[in-house]
Amino acid sequence: MGHSILGSLNCRTTISLIMALCDLHWYSPTLQKQVGAYVILPNSGKPPFATLYLLHGMSDDYTGWLRRSSIERYVENLPLVVVMPDGYRGYYTNNEIGPAYATYIATDLITMVQRNFPVRPTRSARCISGLSMGGYGAMRLSLGYPDLFASAHSHSGAVHYGSIPIPAKWPDHRRIFGANPKGSEHDLLALARGAKRRSQLPHLRLDCGQGDFFIEHNREFHHQLTKMGVPHEYEEYSGQHDWDYWDRHIPSAIAFHARNLKLKPLGSG
Repeated sequence: MGHSILGSLNCRTTISLIMALCDLHWYSPTLQKQVGAYVILPNSGKPPFATLYLLHGMSDDYTGWLRRSSIERYVENLPLVVVMPDGYRGYYTNNEIGPAYATYIATDLITMVQRNFPVRPTRSARCISGLSMGGYGAMRLSLGYPDLFASAHSHSGAVHYGSIPIPAKWPDHRRIFGANPKGSEHDLLALARGAKRRSQLPHLRLDCGQGDFFIEHNREFHHQLTKMGVPHEYEEYSGQHDWDYWDRHIPSAIAFHARNLKLKPLGSG
């Protein structure tokens, strides 16, 4: 007997009384297991709302953004639902050997959110962000499913994976990307070419700390996007690959999405 996308919701109102937090547990048909997500909901404003899918890094889970940043405070004045799913260690792509994490997010999760929350089910009201592994994931999902997301943002993204050979000494990454993923569905540059060819490019923005071990990979990705004629924003700031950096710069990502989704602050009329 098959499973439908059903789940349980446990919502509480935060101290600010401006937002509600839901702890979502549900069954993913793609992963064939129970999964979790946090969902932040506005307590004011007129639904349906826009949606931000916010992705964690490799060493975290779906609680990471809520525990280690001030994400609730940063979105409290916007008509925006924030969905923070669990991405495990799969880079939000369909693993060569293992689960189809891209399908899980793009199909199962979005369907679940649209069935259970007051969100607008259109590309123009949907955006995605992430850090490190989740930065790669935000680019992977937005460029791989350009009909789903109006804008995408990467903090300190592992954007080189998918376009470089994966050495045998990295067996976990080989299971995810394969030995030579260039040109495959994991390759962000190949996905960008395809989205550009179909005139479906989302608005893109990337940032990275100048002391981050991924800085050269982000510079090269920025260079290649520019060379390909793919419009995007790119910023470098002081900082490392850590939560101090990500908490300082997630407000800029939210502002970027708000501009592209044409969101007006709550109470602005």
